[in-house]
Amino acid sequence: MRKFAQSVVNFLKREDGPTAVEYAVMLALIIVVCITAITAIGTNANKTFNNVANNLTTAT
Repeated sequence: MRKFAQSVVNFLKREDGPTAVEYAVMLALIIVVCITAITAIGTNANKTFNNVANNLTTAT
């Protein structure tokens, strides 16, 4: 039991655990920003294509 407690203490003292958590949080934030940007670009592209389609149908 003492060996298990010592391994838990060593794990909490190491820098690897918090660093991995920080990288995971940064990755999650980057993914959210990318999804937001792609959604905004897609919405703008859809508006542009609809505008072009409407102008083509009214021009003919």
